[in-house]
Amino acid sequence: MFALTQGLRRAAQTKPDGISTHFSGRRRTWEQTVDRVSRVAGALFALGVRPGDRVAILALNGDRYFELMYAIPWIGAALVPINTRLAAPEIEYILSDSGAVALFIDTAMSHHLTPLEHRMPSVREVIWLDDTSGPEGLLHFEDLTNYDPAPDVGAANDDLAGLFYTGGTTGRSKGVMLTHTNLVVNALNGIAGIGFTGDTTYIHSGPMFHLADGASTFGVTMVGGRHAFVPRFEPVDVLQTIQTEKVTHAQFVPTMINMIVNHPRFAEFDIRTLAFILYGASPMPEGVLRRAMQAMPHVKLMHAYGMTEAAPIVTLLDPRYTTLDGPFAGRLKSCGQVALACEIKVVDANRVEVPRGTAGELAIRGANIMKGYWNKPAETEAVLKDGWYYSGDGAYMDEQGFVYIEDRLKDMMISGGENVYWAEVENAISLLAGVSEVAVIGVPDERW
Repeated sequence: MFALTQGLRRAAQTKPDGISTHFSGRRRTWEQTVDRVSRVAGALFALGVRPGDRVAILALNGDRYFELMYAIPWIGAALVPINTRLAAPEIEYILSDSGAVALFIDTAMSHHLTPLEHRMPSVREVIWLDDTSGPEGLLHFEDLTNYDPAPDVGAANDDLAGLFYTGGTTGRSKGVMLTHTNLVVNALNGIAGIGFTGDTTYIHSGPMFHLADGASTFGVTMVGGRHAFVPRFEPVDVLQTIQTEKVTHAQFVPTMINMIVNHPRFAEFDIRTLAFILYGASPMPEGVLRRAMQAMPHVKLMHAYGMTEAAPIVTLLDPRYTTLDGPFAGRLKSCGQVALACEIKVVDANRVEVPRGTAGELAIRGANIMKGYWNKPAETEAVLKDGWYYSGDGAYMDEQGFVYIEDRLKDMMISGGENVYWAEVENAISLLAGVSEVAVIGVPDERW
């Protein structure tokens, strides 16, 4: 059986008094976390949320966000994490398309409430997530923890666990349907490939709406590790948290690594406990890598490649290849070899596998591959065939199975680790007064 909540229950069973979360001066044990999760689940049920319903989260990182990632599947509902960088019309579309019946929101995202008012017909409850007073009449998250605990309904396997919206080269963003099996198998891939253990302390510094962070969320929980949080990425806050909470593992995009190691206050912090950084979402510039290796010689650096449709891990590059010298040098431009429970191939335009070293489209198969796109059967059929997901990413594979991403076949650029699709930007600009035609191009930026 593959169930997200099984990992949480295992952590509480094997380490009941172990610290589960650290955030904003709050520390909770796994036993306390399970109790809170079951009570929030009970409150959601009392509010009318039922198995199969969708519940949206629009908030910065924190321990309550983490608890929701388990409370929602605890009652068989599906979570809908919303990108905090989206504008109100995009948020409105996601809420409408998903049919979310409840929305959790915090102070940082509260400015969206006014433009969204009367534009969320499916949302029956809006719940305030943080400790500020919030708008009058809204339920507060801590109020939900006073409800009677609900039993775990046993959602598992092919049951929908979440809708994760990802941009598209044409039209609106697509809701990627990920099941319990998808997310649990991906977490197991992370445990095996990254090496999470019960001694791991992981910092959530990338946004929790991203599956890049979610992969570690579920994996670290399964082994009974610890979770530390910063609301959003800010170098000093991250360095301070690593020092204070003795963080061992982190996940950054190269832009974030660059901002950390080149920060003027970097040397002020003791980060000797940090042992492992997973990076991805964009290529690692050699200059940034050299600086990172110089500034943090004790830290192992692992390149990961994936996508939302794969929940998200596809390949991992063993840290010994993250080097510029020695017998393992020369693989740095690779994004690694296939994850433990995945299968990959490179195909031509007719989806026929090509010889090693030949460029084509990367295809992925495994129990981590999505169920499909929500309410988009044509788009699903276009990328899923006989269990294979056709990624749209140009790549080649060498004789030892190392994958090299050559280009995005999709019409997209990457800014600070975020995928930005030309069509979405062009659509937005085209709505401005006086614009008759528009074309968007990407320009290299030293920071992003």
